Amino acid sequence: MHWDKLRHFHKQAGVIAAWQRFFGPILRWLTPTRRRLLLALGALIVAVRYTTRNTTRLSVAPDLVGLTLLVLALFGFVLLCYLAAKRFASLPTVLRRHPQIGLHAVLWSLLALLWFTQPANGPMRTVLIGSVIVLPFLLWRLGYMMFTAQRGKMAATHLRDHLFYIYPVWGGSDTPYGKGHDYLSANEARDDTSLAKSQLAGLKCFFLAGLWTIAKGLLAGLVFAEPNIFRQTFGGLSSGVPRLGAMFAAPSAYPIWLCWLALYLELLWAVLALAASGHIIIAWLRMFGFHVFRNTYKPLLAETIVEFWNRYYYYFKELLVNFFFYPTFTRHFKTSPRLRIFAAVFMAAFVGNIYYHWLRLDGALVTGDFSAMGAALQSRVFYCLLLALGIYVSMQREQRRVRTTRAIPQRALAIFGVWSFFSIIHIWAEKDPAPFLARAHFFLGLFGLR
Repeated sequence: MHWDKLRHFHKQAGVIAAWQRFFGPILRWLTPTRRRLLLALGALIVAVRYTTRNTTRLSVAPDLVGLTLLVLALFGFVLLCYLAAKRFASLPTVLRRHPQIGLHAVLWSLLALLWFTQPANGPMRTVLIGSVIVLPFLLWRLGYMMFTAQRGKMAATHLRDHLFYIYPVWGGSDTPYGKGHDYLSANEARDDTSLAKSQLAGLKCFFLAGLWTIAKGLLAGLVFAEPNIFRQTFGGLSSGVPRLGAMFAAPSAYPIWLCWLALYLELLWAVLALAASGHIIIAWLRMFGFHVFRNTYKPLLAETIVEFWNRYYYYFKELLVNFFFYPTFTRHFKTSPRLRIFAAVFMAAFVGNIYYHWLRLDGALVTGDFSAMGAALQSRVFYCLLLALGIYVSMQREQRRVRTTRAIPQRALAIFGVWSFFSIIHIWAEKDPAPFLARAHFFLGLFGLR
């Protein structure tokens, strides 16, 4: 079998036919309606498990009554949002025009209530704090449901058609992998042949996830000297490249060439880590019959900044585009194309990016510790500013660039430039407690300014 056929085994007619012969009865029984019903039943379990797990990880000391009330309150909120979406045309004008603001206003109202009342009652405190912790996971998913309502596509749907992606059994973060009803429906297998193709593509994602996990382990053990099975297998061999956190603490202790090497390797690590976890989630989505796009798709081969951003964390990029870019682009600065693009990019990559990560600071949000929020976000703010400017400049350059096939040296130089940009701005996105000035000191040290 040729390499291309092996690489695209999930597209080979013979492989698809063999899969159908082996799993034929199951494929025919798993109609879209039955799959959604099973996923919706699984969503009920996820609703309980996700809520209880994420509440108990903070020092809330929840009790059984409080947790039960919390699960019911959040599920009731989801049901209320579903009913509102079904009757979208009858909602007040302000909610029809700004449904996303209405959703997020619920979270901030709960936060205000928590900050100003500080309830000592066990169950009430559990419900308030638990809601603040869990709602960011739900709000973006409910937001996609509101997009469906705005497009007038809710009438023919049922609760099960939305419950399965609001509480997804395939897992994920606050970022909704697979987005919402419209995108999932557009990529859903409608017959046993398309389901077989989707599942085979899912198997490929499982295989790739394994490869990226092994590559990440090799990088951790043989390069970063972290203790793992790969380092043990090679007798403790390692190049001993330090992680960025160690360099932030003492940048002058390392030669400049090693700092640059570590910087590029950290980008590689970030891509491998995201690809490994994201491919698992996409694999399950495809096994369930949703042949959706991969979350991470060859970003290290991107020749422009905007192309890398599209390929690196696709569903996070889509979240920012759908909730921040398009609303700005379609409503403002229509007479000035450049300002229109700049404002939309700035709202997505800067404002939306910061807001998304702000909602993830649940510990500081619960206590109302704004100084902790500021300390946690100061480096992220600078990262988002650089990212937004980079994406805007890249988009403008792409619009002006003559479409010709680049020679290999030109492509390599373009790829290296993209690597360099994202490696440098990653200094301010690295998950490390190092303050902004320590990161800035490290950055200056890259150019000998120590």
